[in-house]
Amino acid sequence: MMGNRNKMSTKEKPGIKEDMGNDKMHFLVLHNDDIHTFEYVIQCLMEICGHDAIQAEQCTYLVHFRGSCDILRGGYSQLLPFRKDMTAKELKVTID
Repeated sequence: MMGNRNKMSTKEKPGIKEDMGNDKMHFLVLHNDDIHTFEYVIQCLMEICGHDAIQAEQCTYLVHFRGSCDILRGGYSQLLPFRKDMTAKELKVTID
């Protein structure tokens, strides 16, 4: 699981800035559930987090097989809107 934290880049995500100032780095983590389809989760990752189709699919498979996946990184306050939008889609996400 730690491996995909290194692959995530804030430069690829809308609204996430590289310079965090004094804000500690956090991760938005998507957790597995037995409710949503792969297609639904992929679409949410593309729509909300700005993932391209390949990245969204890879994250979805990681969530399915490993139980969770870091989908964004940034400051806590920067990740809050993404968490809100993902939970509005009934997906389980946390900020770690």
